[in-house]
Amino acid sequence: MKVLQFTIPVSANDTVIMQQDILPHFYPYLHRHPEVQLTWVQKGEGTLLAGNSMHTFAPNEIYWLGPNQPHLFKSDASYFSKRNKKTSQSLSLFFKPDGRLSPLLDLPELKNVQKFLAQYPSGFKLPEQHVAEIASLMMQVGKSSGIERFIVFIEIFRKLLSYGKLIPLSSTPPPTRYSEHDGIKIGQVYNYIIQYYNKSITLEDVAKQAHMTPQAFCRYFKKHTRQTFVAFLNEMRINEACKQLIESDYDSIGTIAYNCGFNSITNFNRVFKSVTKLTPSRYMEKVRSYN
Repeated sequence: MKVLQFTIPVSANDTVIMQQDILPHFYPYLHRHPEVQLTWVQKGEGTLLAGNSMHTFAPNEIYWLGPNQPHLFKSDASYFSKRNKKTSQSLSLFFKPDGRLSPLLDLPELKNVQKFLAQYPSGFKLPEQHVAEIASLMMQVGKSSGIERFIVFIEIFRKLLSYGKLIPLSSTPPPTRYSEHDGIKIGQVYNYIIQYYNKSITLEDVAKQAHMTPQAFCRYFKKHTRQTFVAFLNEMRINEACKQLIESDYDSIGTIAYNCGFNSITNFNRVFKSVTKLTPSRYMEKVRSYN
């Protein structure tokens, strides 16, 4: 799998594109497009890969993804089961800042919008307390047309600007924009890790996916993702472990550790704390306190 250059269906009459998806699972390929994407997850859960970061997603969450940011809403494994009767549903808004909107964004009155766009190239997750407000405006965009549609679109920006500083999806700057060749390599590696994170994966195994030596691959992966392969793999595994701790009936924390690809409880506990800053038991206590 490569980082697909995805084409958003363009309407000759609309600068802002709305897309409603109701599917057995979310689009299963790492992809990118020049448009900004604002997605409201209405049904479904899984892991969002956005650039070099990973986040668990769940219903009634809204995510902002920057232009040309490689991303994938990876539905949980249960959605790919032959017996799956669940559906994934989302409403997404797409617009191209350097397209038809470019002359408008150059107006003095909208300089703060231009600054906002530049401030979040890595995207962000909208705070929970603002989801209902933005979701309502997104639905209004879908129901309106002409100048009314555009007014509601601008109102979304007015609201986002009023929320103050938002937390980016990634704490590091976004990776250098992938060339098609690099996108193929990185996509193959991501896909391999997504499929086999719960198995014993070696550096040699992953380097083969990129047709490189282990040493060359380590340098290449770090350059293009700003993190090491081991750090990325550990983050993927701990992300899955967190979901299982919250959602599953399990015999023990050790069972989850082995299900997520760790070969010892000691190593699992060490990596878990390194990624989440909490021990598995403390993490569960914190989750329970929110419920």
